[in-house]
Amino acid sequence: MQKNNKIILGIDPGTLFMGYGLIEVGGSQVRLLELGVLKLSPQKDPYERLQLIHRKVAQLIGEFRPNDFAIEAPFFGKNVQSMLKLGRAQGVAIASAMHSGIPVTEYSPKKVKLAITGNGNADKVQVWKMIQTILNIKSEVEHYDASDALAVAICHHFQDNSFLHTNAKKLNGWGDFLKKNPGRLKLK
Repeated sequence: MQKNNKIILGIDPGTLFMGYGLIEVGGSQVRLLELGVLKLSPQKDPYERLQLIHRKVAQLIGEFRPNDFAIEAPFFGKNVQSMLKLGRAQGVAIASAMHSGIPVTEYSPKKVKLAITGNGNADKVQVWKMIQTILNIKSEVEHYDASDALAVAICHHFQDNSFLHTNAKKLNGWGDFLKKNPGRLKLK
């Protein structure tokens, strides 16, 4: 692929396993660059694990120079302590991207699954099988945290290039829409 292609870093945050996936997009082609998991020991101090997350994300950014950073939003569970720990891991990864000046986009797990499989309730195996088809990958994934991160990157690519992607997000109500699209108003 050429120099002006877009590289997207996808992250599936976690306090014990942080998945990461990088894709390169050029025209209609999407190519896998890197896929892996940062394994963090539960015996390590929680702040030391956060530091390792920061280092890994910074290392990936330094090596691949991504244009965009996409991260999976934590799902809301009943265990507040787990949510807090996951939020910290996510925050550290986001801060690494922001420090490098990379735009950050967050996607819910349901949105990622919907973008990849067409089913927001798909399981991890279904998501991986669809990723294998999209990227023409023959091998199996070792950790679904890695495939989830790759799914986030692909989801971001699909959202960025969606036919539904319009200027509507930049509008401020119907009045603003009509000002910017006067030919769309039909009077009877």
